[in-house]
Amino acid sequence: MSALRIANCSGFYGDRLSALREQLEGSSTGPDVDVVTGDYLAELTMLILGMDQLRDADLGYARTFVRQLEDTLGLALEKGVKIVSNAGGLNPAGLAAKVTELSDRLGLGAKVAHVTGDDLRGHAGFDGALSANAYLGGFGIAAALRHGADVVVTGRVTDAALVVGPAAAHHGWSPTEYDALAGAVVAGHIIECGTQATGGNFSGFRELFRAGAPMDRPLGFPIAEVAADGSSVITKHEGTGGAVTVDTVTAQLLYEVQSTRYLNPDVTTRLDSIVLRQAGPDRVQVSGVTGTAPPQQLKVAVNTLGGYRNQVELVLTGLDVEAKADWVRAQLDGAFTAAEVTWTQTPARTGDADTEEGASVLLRCTAKDPEPGPVGKAFTGPVVELALASYPGFHVTAPPAKPTPYGVYTPAYVERSEVTHVVVHHDGSREVVADPTEFVEQVAPEELDPGLGARPSPYPAPADTITRRMPLGTFLHARSGDKGGDANLGLWVKNDAATGATTAAQYAARVQWLAKLMTPRKVRELIPEARDLDIDVYVLENLGAVNVVIHGLLGEGVASTTRFDPQAKALGEWVRARSVHIQDDLV
Repeated sequence: MSALRIANCSGFYGDRLSALREQLEGSSTGPDVDVVTGDYLAELTMLILGMDQLRDADLGYARTFVRQLEDTLGLALEKGVKIVSNAGGLNPAGLAAKVTELSDRLGLGAKVAHVTGDDLRGHAGFDGALSANAYLGGFGIAAALRHGADVVVTGRVTDAALVVGPAAAHHGWSPTEYDALAGAVVAGHIIECGTQATGGNFSGFRELFRAGAPMDRPLGFPIAEVAADGSSVITKHEGTGGAVTVDTVTAQLLYEVQSTRYLNPDVTTRLDSIVLRQAGPDRVQVSGVTGTAPPQQLKVAVNTLGGYRNQVELVLTGLDVEAKADWVRAQLDGAFTAAEVTWTQTPARTGDADTEEGASVLLRCTAKDPEPGPVGKAFTGPVVELALASYPGFHVTAPPAKPTPYGVYTPAYVERSEVTHVVVHHDGSREVVADPTEFVEQVAPEELDPGLGARPSPYPAPADTITRRMPLGTFLHARSGDKGGDANLGLWVKNDAATGATTAAQYAARVQWLAKLMTPRKVRELIPEARDLDIDVYVLENLGAVNVVIHGLLGEGVASTTRFDPQAKALGEWVRARSVHIQDDLV
């Protein structure tokens, strides 16, 4: 059976609106796609949608998806392309009704199905939650497509399920074909974040420029050609911006994962089994992926209202910056009534700055409280009152703001028996998706696959050698992000051997060096914020990579944390800029 060409058109709620049309229109020389998927959900997005529903119970879905379909649904039907999206968020039935209404208004007659059962608000243990959604797998999507749906909208399925479902329907996979399912999970994970697989947010962007990749135009969204055995080729439409290389694909593979076992509702995927190969221009083959039975329990993303927050940002300029900061903090000490007040300061500049901005640093004060009052005028008022009564050059970066609510993300787990995975087909009939009957034992990720904090490096120590102190990014790429309150940091050796810039032996030596270097102790040295936190380090030898999980770096998650980079998006770039001792023969 031929490979199924699955294209992605969205990596988050707010992604490029034109991407759906771009994927449907394709290129003049390349083949059409069979399915277009859109990923709109993240932990933060579920919180945003929950806030929407507080204002209007009929909302709770990604409204931009309807706008995209208004422009493209007719083209999709004309080409026979199926559309699968998790844009339903907290209200997949409501979104399905909107899409059906749109189709009827345009006279298209689209068959719209939706997948539900993930919403656990009101269940025992989740009372009072703003959102509580179990992660469902791909077989509900598969059932909807087999029943003839043109458009399938879901709630909180896993991001990879958007690919697993169409691939399972097309290839007729059973729930126990674990290697094929695991391969589809990997393909889904690679394309789920859109252009992050084609050069977006890629630490090697300068290399793509030097290689002549078309970076002067919008980056193309990725396509996964999924074969019957679960292997795939990652590509993009010809003529679109960016590039698909082993490194750009690795960048996405290491994004927001934890141990070497990637737990999904349909299968447990072995990330250390993945083999990547450049199969041609903008074509990367993904093979070798193996899988085992899925976990006994389903993960649940729980968002609760944590309270209210506010922030002021003071500018300190010129001489005596530290003394100015000390004075204003002393003046405000005891003036605030908020339950939590956090101060942070950017580093003082050195030298004779030739711009005022270059001579300035920022002193931020963030306040949080269960009630809005203590972070309203009770917080901003004392700061404003110092405008003529504090350090010289006193000013703030923005006028006083009103308090904003924030949420707290908490991962939870439930038995599968507590979740009923349901497909509502386009004809109104309902189908309950049968649950798997084989499972891996449900244990903590670090017990399932201990990191280097619990086992020695697989590589021996090198002989004494001359070293140079250089940035870690001299020959490493990085990608980082958030997993609830944890930060994920992937580091891997640049694939220079594929281009002839280094030898295969030097590449292998660099991989060994990386695996030995990145211990939890070294991570704490490179990231002082993590000195008191639990850290796991996992070696992914096939990818020339290590994956680092820093537990608790982001506190209670992106919506709650007061950290400067709340989603750890730039953590990898900071770490690449840190200096380490590198063996002379590796450079």
